[in-house]
Amino acid sequence: MEMDKLRILAVDDSSISLAAIEQELKRDYEVIPVNSGDRAVQYVKRERPDLILLDIQMAQKDGIETLREIRGLEKGRDVPVIMLTSKQDKATVVETSKLGIYDYVIKPFKGEDLHKRIDRALKG
Repeated sequence: MEMDKLRILAVDDSSISLAAIEQELKRDYEVIPVNSGDRAVQYVKRERPDLILLDIQMAQKDGIETLREIRGLEKGRDVPVIMLTSKQDKATVVETSKLGIYDYVIKPFKGEDLHKRIDRALKG
């Protein structure tokens, strides 16, 4: 019997980014792509993903706001979160660190690098 794949919630308002993430990870993980912070929060209210990949720059609700809401949810309190972003300014790094993120991946990401960081985060 095939072991259940670990579930990764991928949150990005760019369909191109989501497609790239899914393409990269679908062999090893079950990827749940959502294209907004609100959808991510709705998902975490119902299910606890094994890991969240979260884009910072999104239209309606950015990644930091989204993460703040997810951390306030029962199922989202202790999920490892990796921020995916093209932003590298210090304020963003500090802000996300306060919210207990596991890692920070700069876009465009390298597949191999993303895999390594996800493995590390999931092995905790």
